[in-house]
Amino acid sequence: MHTAAPAYQSGFANHFSSEALPGALPQGQNSPQQVPYALYTELFSSTAFTMSRSEVRRSWLYRINPSAKHPAFTRLPKQINGQALDRPNPNRLRWDPLPLPTSPTDFLDGLVCMAANSPADKVAGVTLYQYLANRSMQRVLFNADGELLLVPQQGRLRLYTEMGLLELEPLEIAVIPRGIKFRVELLDGEARGYLTENHGAPLRLPELGPLGSNGLANPRDFQSPVAWYEDRREPVQLVQKFLGELWACELDHSPLDVVAWHGNSAPYKYDLRKFNTIGSISFDHPDPSIFTVLTSPTSVPGLANMDLVIFPPRWLVAENTFRPPWFHRNLMNEFMGLIQGVYDAKEGGGFIPGGSSLHSCMSAHGPDAASCNKAINADLQPQKVDQTMAFMVETSQVLRPSQFAMHSRALQNDYDACWADLTPTFTGPRS
Repeated sequence: MHTAAPAYQSGFANHFSSEALPGALPQGQNSPQQVPYALYTELFSSTAFTMSRSEVRRSWLYRINPSAKHPAFTRLPKQINGQALDRPNPNRLRWDPLPLPTSPTDFLDGLVCMAANSPADKVAGVTLYQYLANRSMQRVLFNADGELLLVPQQGRLRLYTEMGLLELEPLEIAVIPRGIKFRVELLDGEARGYLTENHGAPLRLPELGPLGSNGLANPRDFQSPVAWYEDRREPVQLVQKFLGELWACELDHSPLDVVAWHGNSAPYKYDLRKFNTIGSISFDHPDPSIFTVLTSPTSVPGLANMDLVIFPPRWLVAENTFRPPWFHRNLMNEFMGLIQGVYDAKEGGGFIPGGSSLHSCMSAHGPDAASCNKAINADLQPQKVDQTMAFMVETSQVLRPSQFAMHSRALQNDYDACWADLTPTFTGPRS
C-alpha cells in the first residue's frame, strides 16, 4: 500500500492533473498504447459526452486494475433505513437529533433517509439523509444514483476516494461525484451528519449577478485531492447504490488504485468558515439566496434543482429593520440542519445541533415567538451573530418525508407551538 497524508489542489471544477508516482501521467495522449507503470486507462464521465464544453465533467484515470474487473453484483439483504416515503405532508416538521448507534455501525449502515422529492431514476430531484456511525468502513461504496454532499455535524471523517484523500470536520463540506468510489474512516470514534443526494445537474458556484466578481464562496477555497492509491491484493467488498438499492460484489483487490488522473470531475471539500457573507448595510433583510454556496440548476433560469445555503456568523447592521429572517411563504421547499450554536430565528429552543426541519412549498414559517419579540424590541446597534452555523437544502420540487422520519421518536409533535404565542398586537380600529 502506498500511503500519504491528505494533500490538496485549490480551485473549483478546474482541470487538475495529479500523479502519485513521478511520470505516471501520460504526456500528449490520454490513452497511449503503453501507459507508464503498465497502468490501465479509464475515462470517468459524470455528465453526458455531448454536453457543452462548459458543462462537461470528466476525468482520465490511470489505475492498477480497471473498474471492469469485478464479478456480478448481488442485492444486499440490509438496505438503507427509511427509503419508503410517507404521504405528502404540508405541515411544518421538525426533528430532534437522531441518536448515535450503540451497536457497530459504519457510514453506510448508518444512513437514514429523511425525505425525497424524486425517485433515483429521474434526472432531477434530491434525497436527504442523515448518517450515524461508530465504526470505520472496511468496504468501498459508489453511488450510481447521484452526486453526494456531506455535511458533518459531529466527528471528523477521512474520505478515501479513488482520486485521493479528503479529511473533513464539522464546518466543512465535501462533494463526491456520482460514481466515484470511496470509503469513510471515522477519526473520532463516532460521527453524525447530513447527506444530500443530488440527482440533477452537478453542483456549481452560483452566478454573482450584480454582486460582481467577488463574494460568497471563492473558487480558490475549494480543495480537490492530490493523487493517492493503495495496492491491496486482498478481498474487498464493493457496494453500489443503484436505483435506491444496495448491491455488492467481492473483489480480490482494492478499487482505490488510481495512480494518476487529470480532469475536472473529482471530489472536493470546502470550509464554510471561508464564506464571504453579503448582507444589507442600509435597511431591510435580503433574500436568503445571498447565502448560496452551491447550486444545481434546472433548465428554467434561476430555478434551482437544489441550492446549498448557509447561515454563518455575520454582522447585522441594518437600520429600522427586523433583522431575523422575516415570516414568509415560499415556492421552494426547505430542509434545514444545524451544525453548531443557535439559529437566530429559533432562539426559543427546539432546533438544536444535529436536528432538522422541513418547510414545504407555501408553508408559512419564520422566527419563533421568542426570536420575534426580541427582534421587534431590540436596540438596533451593530450586532454579531456568532458561534453558529445552520444550513439549508432548498429545492424546487416538493419533498416527501420518509416513513421513518414520520414515525421516529425524534419527530417533534409540538413544533407548531413555537408560533402559538404570536398574539395580535394590531393597534388600529377593528372592522
